[in-house]
Amino acid sequence: MHRRIILSTALTLAGLITIAFAAEPDAAPKSPIPSAGPGAPPTAPPMAVTPDQLPYVYTKWKHFTVEDGLPNDHIFAVKADGNRVWVGTDDGLALIDKKTEKVVRVWKEKDGLPWRVVTGIEVDPKTGDVWLGLFGRGLARLSGGRFDHFHQLNSGLVNDVVYAIAIENDNVWAATTAGSSRYNTKTKEWAVFTEKNAPMEEIWNYNVAYNPATDKVMVAVWGSGVLEFDCKKDREQQGDPWKLYIDPDGEMEIDLFRDDGIIHVITTGVSPVADVFWVSSYFGCCRYDGRNWRGFYAHETGLPSDFTNNVRARSANECWFAHDKGVGVVADFPTETVVAYTRDPQTVGGKAQIYRSGKLLKTVEMPLAVPQNFAIYIDHDGNDTWVATGKGLGWAIGDGYYAGLKSNPAWLADTEQAGAATEVSRQ
Repeated sequence: MHRRIILSTALTLAGLITIAFAAEPDAAPKSPIPSAGPGAPPTAPPMAVTPDQLPYVYTKWKHFTVEDGLPNDHIFAVKADGNRVWVGTDDGLALIDKKTEKVVRVWKEKDGLPWRVVTGIEVDPKTGDVWLGLFGRGLARLSGGRFDHFHQLNSGLVNDVVYAIAIENDNVWAATTAGSSRYNTKTKEWAVFTEKNAPMEEIWNYNVAYNPATDKVMVAVWGSGVLEFDCKKDREQQGDPWKLYIDPDGEMEIDLFRDDGIIHVITTGVSPVADVFWVSSYFGCCRYDGRNWRGFYAHETGLPSDFTNNVRARSANECWFAHDKGVGVVADFPTETVVAYTRDPQTVGGKAQIYRSGKLLKTVEMPLAVPQNFAIYIDHDGNDTWVATGKGLGWAIGDGYYAGLKSNPAWLADTEQAGAATEVSRQ
């Protein structure tokens, strides 16, 4: 009980911090502090680059809302699957065809969907089955046009409130409000992981992800940091497969020592790629490469907010964060280059702001940007990216996308030309 009181206090503090930052939206971020805690390796300074070297900026967006056929505008999950894009909403499941750019199918309870609120989506690469996390009603599998329903009363699912799903080899992992469950689709066996057999001080499993490069499952736990499950060690029974990542300074209210570990124990998402993983929390974000931690705060970097709902890495050097005040992108980690995408609440237009080491380099005005600033989920789709928000789904179209930085990129020339054309038309 004492632990829960501390967590509640910390979350309240996070809300106050978020409000404080919101009160000064135009304030320039402070430069990062390249210091580390006792025993931690020093944080390397950012690479030297020139101001004309810029990351790719998504200037072409398309929105999907109920007016375009979605069952609801509140989007909890999105999963790109080739030319198909699956969308989980507050009132049903939808399928978008990328070729036609239209919503081609919707499922609600009357169509066989076991429950209307879809909070997680994953597609099994071996079978093509679509797995759905249902908020309060367990798991569903869409296979051959039919829904199969798994819940506490007919399976080994530990809880029916499912936040996220991951596919690991023949296993389906479900992160729930009372731990994680793993279902083997071949043997039909279930395994349950809670505080009784995993290093969880709290059991609210908020997110789960599988890294095929390392054959490890990562779990973000609200109040217990990030847990790593070694699948090979588990298969070969080589000891405890769990490893815990937690803030070592032991302080809930502040990050006492910079870059000494995970940024906060209240984590909301984890996204592994190659030998790196990125973490989101309600108090900032961070990255770990197996040796060095690096934390990212809004007031130091230009990210829209510290309050972060989810995270999706594209590479070891690029990661997207779903914030409550926009979408933040660490576009080039070695140079600490960040892009913040936000929408003007009065129009459908918005802007992308490019920062380097906390200094604003450029603001790019766009006629269409993220659908809403409250971002919930993100999925990458080749050069494109999909953004789920509280008011619609955004499709960021990556024509000419490139990783890292480029001098005087084509998107900049196109944007400036369009801006000049707009000025001429106004005159």
